[in-house]
Amino acid sequence: MKNILRVSAVCIYDHDGRLLTVRKQGTTKFMHPGGKPELGESAAEAGSRELSEEVGLNIAAADLELMGVWHGTAANEANTDIEATVFTAPGRWDAGSVVPAAEIAEIRWMHVEAAEDFEDLAPLLTEFVLPRLRSPKLKSKP
Repeated sequence: MKNILRVSAVCIYDHDGRLLTVRKQGTTKFMHPGGKPELGESAAEAGSRELSEEVGLNIAAADLELMGVWHGTAANEANTDIEATVFTAPGRWDAGSVVPAAEIAEIRWMHVEAAEDFEDLAPLLTEFVLPRLRSPKLKSKP
């Protein structure tokens, strides 16, 4: 039986409309900033905290907009599936103000339309989030 890992992740965009992805130390896949909720923490609170810890962005949990909850294969952990609650942060951010911290080894800004050019994206991105971001309903956002 597979382990289930509950995570929160946040879509962040820069002024050019590019989506922020991060690669954690010791891994090969790029994903959203985010991580596991701490005891007593809501999914939005975890997303807000992880943004601050991982890339230095301070966005209140109440300002995050729920995009969806998906179940899929974990990118960097064997025999593990994830339950991912994904949010979108309001506004656009200065790419230069986003810096890797904590366990983040590398950041990469990516145009959603160019995602097929990358072979190192996490399954959550490729199977669920990117198709949703390409949806006509979301084309006008963020």
